[in-house]
Amino acid sequence: MSPVAEKKKVLFVITKAGWGGAQRYVYDLATNLPRDEFEACVAFGQPGKLARALAEAGIKTHPVGTLQRDVSLAGDVRSFIALFRLFRSERPSIVHLNSSKAGGVGALAARLAGVPRIVFTAHGWPFLERRGRAWRAFAWAGSWATALLAHAVIVLSKHDLAIGGRLPFCAAKMRLVYNGRDLPPLGSGEAIRAAFPKGVRITGTIGELTANKNQIALVEAARRDPQMHVALVGEGELRPMLEQKIREYGLGSRVKLFGFVPAEEALAGFDAFSLPSLKEGLPYVLIEARLAGLPVVLTNRVGGVGEILDAPDMGTFTLSRMVSETVKLY
Repeated sequence: MSPVAEKKKVLFVITKAGWGGAQRYVYDLATNLPRDEFEACVAFGQPGKLARALAEAGIKTHPVGTLQRDVSLAGDVRSFIALFRLFRSERPSIVHLNSSKAGGVGALAARLAGVPRIVFTAHGWPFLERRGRAWRAFAWAGSWATALLAHAVIVLSKHDLAIGGRLPFCAAKMRLVYNGRDLPPLGSGEAIRAAFPKGVRITGTIGELTANKNQIALVEAARRDPQMHVALVGEGELRPMLEQKIREYGLGSRVKLFGFVPAEEALAGFDAFSLPSLKEGLPYVLIEARLAGLPVVLTNRVGGVGEILDAPDMGTFTLSRMVSETVKLY
């Protein structure tokens, strides 16, 4: 009788455990890896919906309270120590890092802890953000260091593959693996439609309310077009600013903030989908909008957006394909 092969432990690390694209990615991988080959667990800094969803799915989690998005030398040192200790105690076969902060701190901690395989997924290169030159130089250096320390770097679009390939000594580590999504049955969308006058055409978007997602562009578009009705789905740090602008422009009847609504319910309430983001990797919501058959309008071709829009069919972006291509890197 042949011995049973030992499962490989995969420890995912992500900074925030909210529910954006990177969190959806971690959830999908952690819950869909072949159970006979892998044992998945997830470490995160700031708690949120991802942590609750993982617990419901029976995935072991490791809160790392010191792991925060903001740059802080003292906080980053504490995060490094916490992750180093976690890697030494859990002894994972693979550490799969997500988000810039988790990548930079986690890659060094994993190397020094002797983790056999380190994989980093770049959910869009942070040095492409519209920030000051000094910040972008710092972000470039951090991304380069992370890529150097990782054994493999997953990028989500041909756009990011080309950029990652220009990082010195890192081109051979870059691997393109598209995000994948299987859209569940759409709901009624009544939560969205009931908020607007009957019969109007609703343009909607879904995403964290941040500068990169650029929802203010849709508020400004509605200000210019008195026939435009906009549904903004998601939560985030810029909600107070968006609320203030909607009041200032007198758009309360035509532009609505809905907070978190499941994608399958929100999409059913839209007549058209918009993605005004200034920076993207490969957005799940755009894959979902195309799967739902929605026309796409007012969308910036950043990151992998054009690759989704131009795809002749959506077979490239299936969950099963994403999982199988990722497993090859483990």
